[in-house]
Formats: sequence, structure tokens, C-alpha cells
Amino acid sequence: MDQKKTPLYDRLIQFKKHDPISFHVPGHKNGTVIPKQAEKLFNEMLSIDLTELTGLDDLHAPTDVIAEAQQLASEWFQSEQTFFLINGSTVGNLAMILASCGMDDKVIIQRNCHKSIWNGVELSGATPVMLAPAYDPHVNRYTIPIHSQIKQVIRQHADAKAIILTYPDYFGRTYDLREIINVAHEHQIAVLIDEAHGVHFSITHPFFPKSALELGADAVVQSAHKMAPAMTMTAFLHVNSSLIDKEIVATYLSMLQSSSPSYPLLASLDIARSYLATRTDSDMELLLTSVKQMRKTMESDLWDMIPVEPTIDDPLKITLQMKAGISAKKVAQLFESAFIFSELITDDQILFIHGLEPFKQWNKLENAKRKVEDQLKISEKHATIEQKVNFFPNKVGYLAITYQEMKALDEVFLKWDQAIGKVAAEHVVPYPPGIPILVKGERIEKAHIKSIQYLINNNINFQSKNIQEGVYVFK
Repeated sequence: MDQKKTPLYDRLIQFKKHDPISFHVPGHKNGTVIPKQAEKLFNEMLSIDLTELTGLDDLHAPTDVIAEAQQLASEWFQSEQTFFLINGSTVGNLAMILASCGMDDKVIIQRNCHKSIWNGVELSGATPVMLAPAYDPHVNRYTIPIHSQIKQVIRQHADAKAIILTYPDYFGRTYDLREIINVAHEHQIAVLIDEAHGVHFSITHPFFPKSALELGADAVVQSAHKMAPAMTMTAFLHVNSSLIDKEIVATYLSMLQSSSPSYPLLASLDIARSYLATRTDSDMELLLTSVKQMRKTMESDLWDMIPVEPTIDDPLKITLQMKAGISAKKVAQLFESAFIFSELITDDQILFIHGLEPFKQWNKLENAKRKVEDQLKISEKHATIEQKVNFFPNKVGYLAITYQEMKALDEVFLKWDQAIGKVAAEHVVPYPPGIPILVKGERIEKAHIKSIQYLINNNINFQSKNIQEGVYVFK
């Protein structure tokens, strides 16, 4: 197949050229019904914001251009079948879990996975076996569970239906996934991968780690919008194994996704796939040069640059490690005052993501960095007391009660000092990256509260109401 083709996008443009008259939804009537203040920005986009008209196919029963676009994606990503998603990686995670696990089925989960994984397991009614990640001193953060521990748990729970892992992590770090996949497959356990930050690993180049699909995963979800040039809320779900029924996946996607999918979102998936598939060696060399220049530009006496290990780390992820007395939040705010925005701020690290094209606004970046340094050097450094915070106290964990039992229980809000020993009735999630510090159904320990308080004190945002006061627990 010709990967330069963008059949869905092209069909929409052809349709637009006929100046069609709309006696159908949506209500903006091909971009003609729109407030004047939004007309300039939205008119062109809304002219292709169509619906399932003759010749435009149907996402939930594709036989024409959407089917062709998905087939092109399947060929490029090397999957048995690829599904277009317009509700983000979240809906892909939900669908692959629901298609793999049912009520009371056992599923092995990397403890520091995205909240959508936990929501999928809860909807399925499966019983999670939680694997805590290990702290990696080379990058100064928690990454993945120890390999020997993963393999041991797989063998101890060989009746599990699936194992769910994140690859790469939010910061672009990968690991020897093939070894884990091989052990899981010895026991016919499906390997489900949240590869939200790895869609560009489909580009075969020593610049990038290998993709989870190439390494043999059974189902993989990739956010198209995170690293490829696609619109927000777009993603791919790839199925590559007989361990997962593709028809069941399609059924769940038709239940979970909108019955009126956005054609601009679908077209952007078509365009993003073509973009990835047509990168040349010359393109990649120019990109590598730009990444090296950015890392050089961002060097400072006030922070360290987390090193990038070839074939293990995504070089497009540039992580700054603050030195003692420097606030990551303050540094990020100073960059933002110059309208330069990072992807993620933790208690002591800032993540910048380089795009897939060479960066060009070097003067703006260099001037902003100098101003950040100047302002930090004249301001008082705050002495910091090194704290050893164990975000994941249990190497292997289980829920205190099942999801079915939770449905029958009332909830009550308790202050943190009263919540120790109780069972959490909600996820406690710092966002980004959306990884729960406390999982719904988990018994609350002092270590959990210490971790949460540490993040609050470092001004980390949470997706939980009244997080400073306490938490909802089951009576």
C-alpha cells in the first residue's frame, strides 16, 4: 500500500469541493452557521466536519475510505488490525481490557499505570494483582517493576487473563519488554500495552526504541496526538494476537465511542499515519541535530540534564533535574512567563518534549532560559531537606475488597489522620501524569498519606476534590 496516501482526508476535501447543501446534522451546516468572532478560525475546519453521508463511510462499520485508512495504518504499524479512536487512548485502554478480562478474572497490573487502566479493570470486574515499580537512581524516579518480580508474579498467577504494562513511561524510558512478553505467552497470558507516548517508535531508526508491537505485544494503545501530528483526543488501538478477539474489541469500541465521530479527528489520524510512514533518513538526521542542540541550549548550573540511553530512552523527551534549593515549579513558571510551556512538572523534575520536526525558535528559547537563570540567581534559594518518600509501599498488592463489593457500600469523607486503615473509595490522582498514588479499593497506609502530603507541599495538582483535607472511604 502507498503510505503517502491519505484516503479519508482526500475524500473529505473532494466532498467539500462540490459545495454540498446540508439538510442534515451538524448544526453549523458545513461551517456556514457560526458566530462572526469564530468564523475566521473555524470556517475551514467545520467545512469538513461532516457525518456518515454517502461516500464518507461509517467508523463503526467501515467498508470504504475509513476501512482503507485503517488498513493503511495496520500495514504501517504492523498489526493484524488497527482501530481509529476519537475518544483518546482512554477508550482504547477500556476496550482492550473489557475484551480481555471479565468478572473475577485475574489481571496483573503495573501499579503506576494511567487511571484509565484502573477504570477499565473496574468496569470489567476483574481482580487486579498490582506490581509496584522500582526506583531508578539513574533517572531519579520510579519507572517499572523489577523484571525478576514481574516474571515471578506471572508464574505465581499463571491463570491470569492478561498483564497490563506501560511502555514507554511518561518520560520516554523503555525496558526489555520482549522478555516479559515471552514469559507471559508461555502461560497464554495476553500482554496489553499502554504505549500512549510511543506512537513514533513505529519509525524504524536507531534514534528510537522498538515499538511494543514489534516486540510481540497482543494489544497496544497509542496516543496519536501526544507525539505525532494528530488532533487532541485521537489514538490508535492495535490488535496483533489470537489471544484477543478483534470482533469483541470492535463491539466495545462501538459501545464506548461516540456514535457521531468527528471527521476532522478521523482525518487527522489518517494524516498522522502518513506523516510517520514517510519520514526519511534525512528527516531523522535533521531531527537528531535539533534535539542535540536543544539539550545543549537547555544546559544550566541550576539543573542537571537526565542522560538519554540509546535504544532505552526516547531522545525527544528532555528532562531537567533541579539541583538542591531550586524549585521545579518556580522554574516552570518562569519559562511560562515567556510563553514557553513544559509537558510535566514533578516535585524536582521538568519534562520538555521536542517535536518530530527540527525546532526553529532558538532565540526565544535561549533568551527565556537566560532570564530564568538571572531571576533564580538573584532570588533566595530555599534549602531543601531530602525526603525519602515511598510512593509504592507494597511490592505486590491486592485490593482490600472486590469491585462488586464496592457497589454495595456507602462512602464517607474522612480527614487524612482518620483514614489510615480504611479502604479508599476514590482514586487519588496527581495530574499530569494521571497515575494514582492511591487506588480505589486499596487499604490506606501511612506511606500513602506521606506521599500525598509530600506532593501537596510541592504544589503538585490533583484530580481529587478537597485533597488537602482528606479522602472518601468506604464505610
